[in-house]
Amino acid sequence: MIAWLRIVAIVFILAVVTLCLLPVQLLGLKFDWRLRRTLPRFWHRVACRLLGLHVRTHGNLEARRPLMIAANHASWKDILVLGSVADVVYVAKAEVANWPVFGVLAKLQKTIFVEREQKRKAGDQVNEIASRLGGGEIVVLFPEGTTSDGNRLLDVKSSLFGAASAAVASSPEGVVYVQPVSIAYTGIYGMPMGRYYRPIAAWPGDIELTPHLMGVLKAEALEVDVDFGEAVEFRADTNRKVAGASVVSRLRTMLNQRLYPRSG
Repeated sequence: MIAWLRIVAIVFILAVVTLCLLPVQLLGLKFDWRLRRTLPRFWHRVACRLLGLHVRTHGNLEARRPLMIAANHASWKDILVLGSVADVVYVAKAEVANWPVFGVLAKLQKTIFVEREQKRKAGDQVNEIASRLGGGEIVVLFPEGTTSDGNRLLDVKSSLFGAASAAVASSPEGVVYVQPVSIAYTGIYGMPMGRYYRPIAAWPGDIELTPHLMGVLKAEALEVDVDFGEAVEFRADTNRKVAGASVVSRLRTMLNQRLYPRSG
């Protein structure tokens, strides 16, 4: 009974906060105020606090711009976690725009929606990302292209870093920085989280959202470690495959060291 009362309280408080911030965010989007970039961070922090996500950061967000973040992707909670520590926008598959609740929230954060199967639109989508980077926004890319089970980094295609290369031409200094950032769910109820409990944190695509969401709400305390790695420079003469492989290697190393510290 207590668990259900907590769930109702979380949903109610988050709904109230959302409705209070909604008019301001809509105005920010309409007039492209800087506030529309910073307000989501406050919302994400509130959401993390209510859901019991305890976020610890290691290292620092790259200060130089244009900046793209390449992060591993285990769950929809990654959005809340990263959004609580940096003013970012996300790249998401087009169908997310039509998801209940999540789609609306994604639009309010001005997420960049891409249609991966529409090759004819690939150029326009890359240009959209490059334009956002050139405008000073921090764009988050999940290069795995899907969610994992939270225990490892899936295979990554270097072609997904094409937007970083495309943005080089609009960069004043002729360079775009791509920073690897690992998100590791490492603890639950104050205890280390092993493979057995990680499904509570991770959300692979074959698991229904509602039962998973209820499990997260009941869990109360999930510890998340966010590691900011050394950024990789993309220039006009940079080999995209080599640079992309360097980003992925650093990302995989950080994630493995955080998930399996004893094996490092």
